[in-house]
Amino acid sequence: MKISKSKLNLALARKQWNQRDLRDNAVVSSQTILNLNKGKSVLPATAGKIAAALGVDVTEIIEEED
Repeated sequence: MKISKSKLNLALARKQWNQRDLRDNAVVSSQTILNLNKGKSVLPATAGKIAAALGVDVTEIIEEED
């Protein structure tokens, strides 16, 4: 599952968070945050943790598939 960088950045901006805030609140590793920035896929559970920390539905931050 890929998380859209632009959608993620919008969600971070709404909460006035940086990537460290996301890491701490989603309880994910720094490596996971690096992987997001590189456009790598994450496990569905990880996407769920990130969405929950941001207070959004996971569908609001994932890349749409064609």
